[in-house]
Amino acid sequence: METINQILARELGREQSHIDNVIKLLDEGNTIPFIARYRKELHGAMDDTSLRTLEERLQYLRGLEERREAVKKSIDEQGKLTDELAAAIDSAKTLAEVEDLYRPYKQKRRTRATVAREKGLEPLAALLFAQERDCPRPEDAAREFLAPEKSVDTVTDALQGASDIIAEQISDDADIRKALRGLLSRQGRLACCAATEEDSVYRLYYDFEQALSRLQGHQILAINRGEKEGVLKVSVTLDRDQALPLLRRAVVKPGSPAMEFIKSAAEDAYDRLIFPSLEREARSLLTEQANEGAIGQFALNLKPLLMQPPVKGKVTMGLDPGYRMGCKVAVVDGTGKVLDTAVVYPTYGERQEREAIAVLAGLITKHGVENIAIGNGTASRETEQMAVKLIRQVNEAGAHVSYMIVSEAGASVYSASKLAAEEFPQFDVNLRSAVSIARRLQDPLAELVKIDPKAIGVGQYQHDMPPKQLDEALGGVVEDCVNAVGVDINTASPSLLQRVAGLNGTTAKNVVAYREENGPFTSRAQIKKVPKLGPKAFQQCAGFLRVPESKSVLDNTAVHPESYDAAKALLELMGYTLADVKDEKLSDLPARLKAYGEAKAAAAVGTGVPTLRDITAELLKPGRDVRDELPQPILRTDVMEMKDLKPGMVLTGTVRNVIDFGAFVDIGVHQDGLVHISQISSKFIKHPSEVLTVGDVVKVVVLDVDEKKNRISLSIKQAKDRE
Repeated sequence: METINQILARELGREQSHIDNVIKLLDEGNTIPFIARYRKELHGAMDDTSLRTLEERLQYLRGLEERREAVKKSIDEQGKLTDELAAAIDSAKTLAEVEDLYRPYKQKRRTRATVAREKGLEPLAALLFAQERDCPRPEDAAREFLAPEKSVDTVTDALQGASDIIAEQISDDADIRKALRGLLSRQGRLACCAATEEDSVYRLYYDFEQALSRLQGHQILAINRGEKEGVLKVSVTLDRDQALPLLRRAVVKPGSPAMEFIKSAAEDAYDRLIFPSLEREARSLLTEQANEGAIGQFALNLKPLLMQPPVKGKVTMGLDPGYRMGCKVAVVDGTGKVLDTAVVYPTYGERQEREAIAVLAGLITKHGVENIAIGNGTASRETEQMAVKLIRQVNEAGAHVSYMIVSEAGASVYSASKLAAEEFPQFDVNLRSAVSIARRLQDPLAELVKIDPKAIGVGQYQHDMPPKQLDEALGGVVEDCVNAVGVDINTASPSLLQRVAGLNGTTAKNVVAYREENGPFTSRAQIKKVPKLGPKAFQQCAGFLRVPESKSVLDNTAVHPESYDAAKALLELMGYTLADVKDEKLSDLPARLKAYGEAKAAAAVGTGVPTLRDITAELLKPGRDVRDELPQPILRTDVMEMKDLKPGMVLTGTVRNVIDFGAFVDIGVHQDGLVHISQISSKFIKHPSEVLTVGDVVKVVVLDVDEKKNRISLSIKQAKDRE
C-alpha cells in the first residue's frame, strides 16, 4: 500500500524527496512563507500556493488514516473485523468509502429494521435474503414467525419486518452504494422550480435543470441561497429505470421462490433509504466543490488586491462620501500620519458644495495634498463630481492633484473595530474611515491587513462559505503577500507584524512595545531581544523584516541572516563590497556571475543555486518593494458619466473582480462594466482567471449601455482586435 508521502508525490507530480523534505519541515514547525523562500533546495522551488495545497492534502490524508484506524478499532471491538474487511478499509481512498464500509457496524438510531429485529424477525430476513433454491415461499416461511405478543399478528406483519431488515442490509452494502453513487454522478440531474410567484434575482432558476456533472460553481451557490431564502425548490433526480436494474443484479438471485420478495425489498431500499441518502450526499458534495472553487477564486482575487502598487510618499486626502452625515475628510502625510480632518456637505446644495470646495482647497494648499482617495460607497458619484471641480480649481492655481476611486469595502468594519479605536481614540468612527481610505491609496497592503479578509469584498457568495475554510484560505493569502513584500520593523503596525511568518498577536505587540521603549531597531540581531520571541520565531521571521536604519545593508534586504556569510562570500568572489551594495553599484554582477558559472559560484559560497539567485536579486536592489514593478494605479483628474458612454468607445480600466462568468472592470464611471467570459479572449478559456486578475489594467470596448438597469457591457477581445 502507498504511503501518504508517495500518494502526495504522485498526485502533485513532485519528486518523492521534495515531498519528504516539505513534510519534515512542516512537522518541525516551519511556516509556509519561510519554507517557500528559504528552503528552495529542499523542495525544488515550490511556490507558497503549491506548498499550501500540499499541506491541505497532507492534513486530509492524515485524517483519513486516523479515521481508518478508528473504524477498524470500533469494528474489532464488536468482534466483527475480518482480514478482508480490514484490507478494504485500508484501501479506501476517501472518507466516504470508509464510512460506507463502517455503515453496517455503526450504532444506528432506532429504525424500522431495529424494531423488526426486536420482534425476532432477523432469522426470517436471513432465510429469505439467502434465496436458496429450496427456500420456502415467503408467505409460508413467515407463518413460523407469527408472535402476537410482539405485535407480529399476521403474515403481512412478518414479511414487512423482514423486508425492512433486508432493505437496511442492502442500503448498508458498500459496493452497492459505490456503484449507485457513480451512476448518480454520471447520469444524475439537478432540478429547480419556483417556490413563489414573485419575481426575484433567482428567476433564472425558476425552471432549471442541468446534469450534475455540468453544473457550474456559481449556479450551485445561487441555487443554494435561493433555496435557503425559500424562493426555490431543489431536487436531485436519477432515472429510476437505470438505477433499479443495477441494484437487482447485485442482490436478486433468479429462480428462487423469494426472488420477487427480494426485488420488492430492494426497490424499497432504493426509494426510502439509498437514494435520499445519495441525494443529500450529492448536494453536499456539489456545495463542497462549489465552495472550494469559490474560495480559490476569492484567494486569487484577494492577492492582487493586496499587492496593488502603493502610491508612496504623497500627502493624500481621503474622502468618505455620505449624504446625511456629510463627507468625512482626512489628510495624511507620506507616512500615513494624520495631519488634518474635516466634515463637508457637498450633497446638500450648490452653496454647500461651494463651501466644501473652499474648505478642501484650503486643506490642499495648507498641507500640499497631491492625491485624493474617494471611497466608492454611498454618495460616491456626487463626491467625485465635486472633487473634479475642486481639482480643476486648485490645478489652475498651480497645484498638481489627481484622484482615484478606492474600494471602501471593510472600511466601516475597521473604523468600528477595537484596533481603530486604539489607533485613533481622538476621532469618531466616520473620520477613522476617511483615514483608512486615504491610507489604502498610499499602501493598500498595510491598511487592508487590519481588516478581516472576508470584509474586503473579493467575490460573490463569500458570506455563504464555511467560515473556518474561508479564513484559512484568505489568511494564507494575506500572510503570503505580507512576506513577499517584507515589513519595515520600525514603522509596521501590530496588525501588519502579526502576519509575518513566525510572529503572532503577542510577539507583534511585543515588537512594537520594545520599539517604543528602546527606539528604532538598528539591526536584525536586535530582534532577538524582543520578549517571547525565541530562536525558532527569529529564524522564521528574520528574513521578512526590514531594518532600514541598520548599518548593515543586508538587514534591509530579503537575504536571511543565515545566508549573510554566503552573500559576503559571493560579493568577494565577484569583486564587490557591501558598500557597493549600498551605493547600488552592482550592475555588472549578473554578467560576472554568468561568466563564472552559477553552479560553481554556489558551491564556492556554500549554498544552492536557487538561494544564490535570490541573494543576487536582493543585492542588486536592496530595500526594493516588489509591488513597484507592477502596473501603477490609474489616477484621474476628470470624470465621465454613464450617459457619456457610447458603443464602440475604447477606454482603459482596472479589473475590480473576477467571477465564474466574466470580470467587472472600473472604467471611471462609478458603475463597473461587465466583460462576459465570451468577450475576454479570442481563444477558448474555461475560466476568466486564466487570463485576468484583480488589478489588471486593460483596454475595453463599450458594447452596450443600459442606464435604466445600470448595466455596462464591455469587451476586451474587441479592444485587442483593434490594436
